[in-house]
This record gives sequence, structure tokens and C-alpha cells, in this order.
Amino acid sequence: MESSFSFGVVLAVLASLIIAANALVAVVMMLLIHKNDGVGLCFTLNLAVADTLIGVAISGLVTDQISSPARSTQKTLCSLRMAFVTSSSAASVLTVMLIAFDRYLAIKQPLRYFQIMSGLVAGACIAGLWLVSYFIGFLPLGVPIFQQTTYQGPCSFFAVFHPRFVLTLSCVGFFPALLLFVFFYCDMLKTASVHSQQIRKMEHAGAVAGAYRPSRTPNDFKAIRTVAVLIGSFTLSWAPFFITGIVQVACQGCHLYLVLERYLWLLGVGNSLLNPLIYAYWQKEVRQQLYQMALGVKKGLTSLFLPLSARNGGPQRPRESSCHIVTISHPQLDG
Repeated sequence: MESSFSFGVVLAVLASLIIAANALVAVVMMLLIHKNDGVGLCFTLNLAVADTLIGVAISGLVTDQISSPARSTQKTLCSLRMAFVTSSSAASVLTVMLIAFDRYLAIKQPLRYFQIMSGLVAGACIAGLWLVSYFIGFLPLGVPIFQQTTYQGPCSFFAVFHPRFVLTLSCVGFFPALLLFVFFYCDMLKTASVHSQQIRKMEHAGAVAGAYRPSRTPNDFKAIRTVAVLIGSFTLSWAPFFITGIVQVACQGCHLYLVLERYLWLLGVGNSLLNPLIYAYWQKEVRQQLYQMALGVKKGLTSLFLPLSARNGGPQRPRESSCHIVTISHPQLDG
């Protein structure tokens, strides 16, 4: 009982942090899109929305864990909750892939990038991404072999979904996505290195003026750095869960459900908290927008509290000083 209550508290704290951090990043992205109208920012906004939905989805599981005695949710409702969590997680992972592909395309095809990645194409990619995500999340509800034959509450992932579903996600989704991430990263790094070597040769030959240095290569390496951090956080967060899930399928006598649900699943969901932190730290424009928002809040609070302090005692002192001045000045005027 204490273990279930502690897990519920951790789940509540994690859900609150995920919702707050991603909602803040979503607001920042909407302001930046309004200013710059960038297609890549729309993908980042979609990532913040997907991660926010993960926080909302796991917050629905808190009541089952912290209630005393532990409440047993109806199986259908539990299945819908876990399908929603899985769909939002799939949307987050697919959006990270889309961001990596967007940076890959910008580096590989810099001249044709805005022709290829138009607003219509970006909108179609996001819409298709959500359709695929909800298909993945709700797949166990229509495939009996992905469902547990018996159900005992409280509601959790493996209480309704069979480990075979994790095995399928690993083989069809996680590991192919990881290989695709590595390919994008290596090819971008190779392309940026070639560009850097070409620029050095041109500068050495005197083809580039000393006062002019192309900024493309530093931007390339910044994009590669961001993609590398995203890939690293994605891998470290979800790899233990999927690998242990495969072990559970292969070893029927192993009882790893508690480790999977209480620790490794939380580690994977925690990736939704890392994503906004990564963008807030690594993206300069996001940091600048957050700083401007903080200044705006500070000015608002200052303008709110200054009139209150003035009403409490500010106007009384000028009255006393003005009366004193008038009393002193009268004799001077009479004389």
C-alpha cells in the first residue's frame, strides 16, 4: 500500500512538471511562430503539445494509486487511459523523428528546403503523425493477443496490455526509429564536416574576404548538436523499458512487471520532461523569448504592487511636506 501511494505521489509530481514545462514551451513557440513564421517551429510546438498530453494522460492514473484502499478501475476505462498514454507517447517520439528529419533536410537541401517543406507539407506531416499515433495507441483494443486475459487493478500498462505489444512496438517502432536517428545524425555530421572543409579551403585560397565569414557551418553544427541531445535523451529514456519488455516476453518465468511499470515506464515518460528542458537550454531564440516573458511578468507585477504601496502611505507624506513649505513661505511673502 505504501509503495502504491509513493508511486502515485511520484506520478502526480511528474505529471505536474510535464504539463507546466511543456505548456510554457508551447506558449513560447506560438509567440515565436507569430514573429518568425517558421515551419520548424511548428514541429517543436507539436512536440510540446504531445508531451503535454502525456502529462494529462498519466495524471488520470494518480487517483487509482493514492486512494486507500487502492481503487480498481474498470478494465475498459483503464484500457482507454493506457491507449491515450501510448498514443501521446508515440506522437512525441514521431515528432522528435520529424524534427530530426526537418534538420536533416535543411542541411542536405538548403536551397530547396523552403520549397520542399512548405506550410501545407508540414501540416500534412503533423496530421498524418497524429493519425499514426492514435492507431498505434488504440491497436491493442482491437487485437486480442495484445490484451491481458485477466485484469486486476489498480490500472497500469501491463494490467491491460500484454508484453507482446511491447515486443511489437520494439521491433516495428523503437529500434527502426533509433536506427533512423543514427543515420540522420551521422549523415548530417558528415555533410557539415564537408561544408566546413570547403570553407576552410576557400578562406585559405583567399576566395573569401577576411571580414566575411559564412555562418552556415556554425548553424549546421548547432542543429546537429540539438538533434544529438534529442536522440540521446530519447534513447536513454525508452531503451531500458523496451529491452526489459523483450526480456519479459522471452522469459515467461521472469516477473519484471513491477520494474517495468514502477521504474522503467516512468523513465520513458520522463523523456517528456526532458524535451522542453532541452529546447529551453539549447535554443537561443527560446531562451530569449523566455527572458522577454519573464521581463513582462516582472513589469506587470511591479505595476500591480506600486499603486498599492502608494495607497498605503505614499500620498500622505507629500501633503505634510507641502503644508510645511506653505507655512514657512508665508512670512517671506508678507515681509
